[in-house]
Amino acid sequence: MWSPDDYLDKLYTATLAGSLSQTNKADPFSTRQQKLKEGLMAAMGSFPTKREPLQPELLERSDYGELVLEKLAYSTYEGMRVPAYALYPRERTGKLPAVLANHGHGIGQRAALGLNPDGTLAADPGIHNRFAVELARRGMFVLVPEIIGFGDRRLREHVETDPQASSYSCLPIALQLLMCGMTIAGFRVYEAVRALDYLEEREEVDRERIGTLGFSGGGLIASLTAAVDERIRAAVLCGYASTYKGSILQQPHCVDNYVPGMLHLAEQPEIIGLLAPRPLFIEAGEQDTVFPVQPAREAIYRLKTKYASCGAETQFDFDVFRGGHEISGRKSFDWLKRKLS
Repeated sequence: MWSPDDYLDKLYTATLAGSLSQTNKADPFSTRQQKLKEGLMAAMGSFPTKREPLQPELLERSDYGELVLEKLAYSTYEGMRVPAYALYPRERTGKLPAVLANHGHGIGQRAALGLNPDGTLAADPGIHNRFAVELARRGMFVLVPEIIGFGDRRLREHVETDPQASSYSCLPIALQLLMCGMTIAGFRVYEAVRALDYLEEREEVDRERIGTLGFSGGGLIASLTAAVDERIRAAVLCGYASTYKGSILQQPHCVDNYVPGMLHLAEQPEIIGLLAPRPLFIEAGEQDTVFPVQPAREAIYRLKTKYASCGAETQFDFDVFRGGHEISGRKSFDWLKRKLS
């Protein structure tokens, strides 16, 4: 009797019924995409009007098998430096396609390479499946920035009390940003935009062939960055594509998934669909309990329909694999290489 469940269900339905994605259906495809993109930018919070100089810095370079491994840093916001890894083939001819690699929750950028918190090689590749290494071995330049709130970019007290990086600083950072009229999703997306700026400056990179891969929370960053920045020519989203109703509104998730007013714009598949008609690959695990497979299949169906509606059926693909909340890569790694070739 006193439960708010029914009210919240009706609020979700009413909000989505009046959303931008539902009220502008008569507009041409490109107009709908542009209006939704503008709404998304407003919801995430404004980006700085002036971009800080990147001031790139090479910290260390070493051989990593047949690859070159670099530790580097560059600036995003004023006074904000970002550590990152770069991986690329030691032997190459011409410029390389590039991938902005967005890790998920965990120990940070090291997880994308299958490393321990201390930088040594882990015995188990983990749920990230060393995806940055696998992409570089396929002949791509891979940039792995440390996302704010993880690893070395946690709040000082978390770094000092938890050197194994098992804790995150997402919530306290997000709450302070909200009080300042910003969102942590928008903050992370802007830093991803600056990562693209960095990639464009690398002499090894073909700036016309830049893609992205994001896992879990990194999928949020990859999808929203690709939505607002068309320098991303192809995207792979692993363990993320779903519906808001079927995942983040059904169970607690990291605060970065909750962008104020998002349902006034669209459900998640339509937000991801801002990539269309650019190439998009969705990967989902049948036993994923974080982004369950049923709403993932619904998102795949809706995205497939959207790509068909704009004549880009061949630019959308997916893989529902036997596994949990993890990166598979059995099809997606080679797909991304082909789309950026």
